[in-house]
Formats: sequence, C-alpha cells, structure tokens
Amino acid sequence: MKRILITRSPHQASDLADRLRALGAQPILIPTIAIEAPSTFDPLNSAIAALDQFHWLIFTSANAVEAFHQRLALSSLPSNLRIAAIGASTARSIEQLLNRRPDLIPPHAVAESLAEVLLPHAKPGVRFLLVRAQLARDQAARDPIPFTLRSTGADLTIAPAYRTVIPPESATQITTLFANPGSWPDAITFTSSSTATNLFALLETAGLTLPPEILRASIGPVTSQTLSDLGYPPQLEAAESTIPALVKILVKPLGLVYKQ
Repeated sequence: MKRILITRSPHQASDLADRLRALGAQPILIPTIAIEAPSTFDPLNSAIAALDQFHWLIFTSANAVEAFHQRLALSSLPSNLRIAAIGASTARSIEQLLNRRPDLIPPHAVAESLAEVLLPHAKPGVRFLLVRAQLARDQAARDPIPFTLRSTGADLTIAPAYRTVIPPESATQITTLFANPGSWPDAITFTSSSTATNLFALLETAGLTLPPEILRASIGPVTSQTLSDLGYPPQLEAAESTIPALVKILVKPLGLVYKQ
C-alpha cells in the first residue's frame, strides 16, 4: 500500500485523505500549517463596518471566506458589492457561507491570473477590499494583486483575516516519519506554498533533509515555484489547482486505480 503524506491544515485535509483512501493509498496526516487569528482583527472589522463603501470584495482563499463570514456575523453583504474569487474552492465557500455567487473567477487559480482579470475593472475612484491571510513582509511584497490594482489609481484596502502557523506537535511527528527509510512515505502532497516552506522548516529543525526519492506532488505553479526555490522542484504538478487534479497526477506514478 502506497503511503502519502498530507501536509494540509487539519480542517482541510479530510477530502484529500478520503480520495486517496478510495484509491487504496494510505494517507499520513501531519499538518505543517494550522489556521489562527491574525495579530489583530481591527482592519477587517473596520472594513466590514464600511462594506457599502466598497465596489469589489476579493477573496484569495476559502480560509479567508470562512474568517470573513465569522466576523460578518448577522450583517449582510450590500447587493451592489461585486465579489471576486481566486478559484473554484474559494468560489464554493462564497456560495455556501455568503449565499452569493462570485462575479469574477480567473481562468487560473493564482494571484497573477486574478490580478489580470481584475485589471479592466480597476481605475481611480473604484474601491477594492482584499481579504486574505496575514503575510510576512517579504510575502506581501510579492503579491501581484495590490501592485496591479494600485498601479491604476484604484483604492485598495487589505484586511488580514487569518494567519498560518506551524503546529508544534507536528515537529515530533515529522521527525519520527523521516528518521529512517522504513517509515518514509512514497509521496508528499503540497497544497500551498506555506505547506512546503513549513515542512522544510520542520525538517531543518530536526536536523533532517527530505529524501530526494520521495515523490513531490504540487497543487499548482505557485507552490511548485516555492518548492523550486527551496531546492526541491516537484516531479508532479496538478493540471489545475484543485484537490481532484492533485489526486489524479498521483495515480499513474504510484500505480493507483483511479475512480471517476
């Protein structure tokens, strides 16, 4: 039985794990990220209180939608507020939690693609609210959405809704998993840049390196670039940034039986 390490946050790992089990694989759930509150909710609370002053509401993850929904409480979205979602999973969260269909979804679930489709709507006087994770300074500097929108003279408010951290208990689990070849997984799935960065941080803390023979599967180009920057480019990349597509690319290399 093929063993596959899932590095997703606990509340998001079940779908991927279930799909892998259905293929006869054994998922190993060791989250390298966990979702916590941002350092302050003040920017998000202030933005929600002034929602009727915005023209566009932008979500770059399902986690952002969930955190926004919790802070929104019993308030409702202005009917003329347009919504943009970075991809299909984020769009589903918007429909389920906010009872609205996004007005705009880019062809590719990456920030560059979202910035590109938002560009025709951006001009002086148009106000955007971007709800996303709290990013480190270097990460924020690489985000193309703020740069693109502000370059047009549009007004952009950024409201952190959550932050990702490394779960403390994962350090021991990762150390045990990679301590000897007999316990190594056959493959690792990376579903975000944070899952990649944090796994290597955990390995470094334990004085370990990632065995090159373990298959590295990435959910999309942004995550793949992060892995490449870390010196471990993925051998596999999903055709689209979705869990089904990620599972599909593992089928042939691991000899799994794919079920439609």
